Amino acid sequence: MPAGSRNPAPGEFGWSAGFALLLLRHEGGMAERDPMELEEALRALNRTLALQARSALAFTHVAGSVRGLAHQALGAQLWRFATEELDDLRRLVEKVVALGGEPATDVAPIRNHESLEDALAWLVETETEAVEALADVIPHTGNEGPGEALEHRLEHIIMRKQEQVDTLSRALGEPTNRSG
Repeated sequence: MPAGSRNPAPGEFGWSAGFALLLLRHEGGMAERDPMELEEALRALNRTLALQARSALAFTHVAGSVRGLAHQALGAQLWRFATEELDDLRRLVEKVVALGGEPATDVAPIRNHESLEDALAWLVETETEAVEALADVIPHTGNEGPGEALEHRLEHIIMRKQEQVDTLSRALGEPTNRSG
């Protein structure tokens, strides 16, 4: 940089960031916006509702059925996971309604387990399935504002659920299976 010169202060030239983005888009420097594939997104979201409802019920069931020292160690954690699952279920139902869809009411089945280890392994399996189903919605969200908001909501749910899978896997003494 030549002596005596300086970097311009933000906004010094009177151009806003929004104007610069508009100019780039107009000049072909940015891709056009892709609209949400609404029917496909709603279909994929409704598939996740059955899995998300199962998640809330399954964590509640396992939290309530854990016995002995395992109850002391894991019961409260599993119950916290259940309440987070229920909150995300509500958010997903709201999103389906906001997009003009009819939220599915099916619930994927839950089951009893003979041991805590079997229950945790099953939760890892079913939560991994739910994470993948949530990820399957994202390609249909497009990149306009409402679709971007949906994508980010899904990513937050996926992140939270994956952290649960990691916690359950560690409780089992196993690494998280990331190979699908």
